[in-house]
Amino acid sequence: MPGTLLAALAAYLIGSLSFAVIISRAMGLADPRSYGSGNPGATNVLRSGSKAAAVATLLLDACKGWLPVMLVRWFGAAHGLGEGAQALVGLAAFAGHLWPVFFRFAGGKGVATAVGVLLAFNPWLAAATLASWLIVVALSRYVSLASIAAAVLAPAYYLLGDGALWPASGQKTLALTAMSLLLIWRHRENIKRLIAGAESRLGGKNKQG
Repeated sequence: MPGTLLAALAAYLIGSLSFAVIISRAMGLADPRSYGSGNPGATNVLRSGSKAAAVATLLLDACKGWLPVMLVRWFGAAHGLGEGAQALVGLAAFAGHLWPVFFRFAGGKGVATAVGVLLAFNPWLAAATLASWLIVVALSRYVSLASIAAAVLAPAYYLLGDGALWPASGQKTLALTAMSLLLIWRHRENIKRLIAGAESRLGGKNKQG
């Protein structure tokens, strides 16, 4: 148990690295929390006009969800860390992105970090969820709607695959469900705008996101 808690704490601290802010500062760009939606994530960084900064943010935000889980998978068995530790570490990294201790607990929505966690849990799960995201974006041109749909579908996909081994995979199912609910909650303002018909579409001029 102490080992699991220490691994979760380390994952939370890794998740707390807000790469949207770090990369923007390193590249001499405006703080992403000061324009657009104010969300420190790749989508808002893209509004700075730097595609390179947005791509770097996307990849590093995903990596900080993937790496902690993979470290437990690679080295955890020797320290008694198994499926439960992987689940908790993934959730902790995601929580770190949402509430980063290094940035006054003001974080992003967690989409990229969640994808990284999914990739570490099961690459096919990540692929199916990402494919669903792309389909919804292509059909609706709403990035937020695609993210919400992906959040709903990810636990369902897991239950159809590895999650069918419940209770062996129950801890990861619970972690994915918690991440899904948190991600939807972080998109609550987007949901309001979607209902009101005021949400911006991909490529549109509306600066909300």
